[in-house]
Amino acid sequence: MTIPILAIIGLLLSLYALYVKTKAEKNKKYKPLCDISENISCTKAFLSKEGSLTGFPNPLIGIFYYVIIFSLFYIKQNQIIFYFSFIAALGSLYLAYLSYIKQKNFCLVCTGIYVVNILLMVSI
Repeated sequence: MTIPILAIIGLLLSLYALYVKTKAEKNKKYKPLCDISENISCTKAFLSKEGSLTGFPNPLIGIFYYVIIFSLFYIKQNQIIFYFSFIAALGSLYLAYLSYIKQKNFCLVCTGIYVVNILLMVSI
């Protein structure tokens, strides 16, 4: 039952990320709980150009991804889940590189999502 729990955690983190991104775009003074300092900021990550790498907000893609993973689990498609989670783990490594190295920023919510993605891959 690890996969559905991880998918739910990833979904909740992605929903929160989309909420923060949307609220921060509308209100520049908004300061979510995940903004601790200038270098520990989820808003900085979500509002950056890397926060929408495919033209869609990364959290929105995450929402769809976790719903698909959750659904695939219940129709017993573990091989497809593994391939999807492998791609997501690679994407997480790339986004972590952009955040930690390029932006010099630590995003708590993003890091939670990266951990979920890696755990999904190794739990298959």
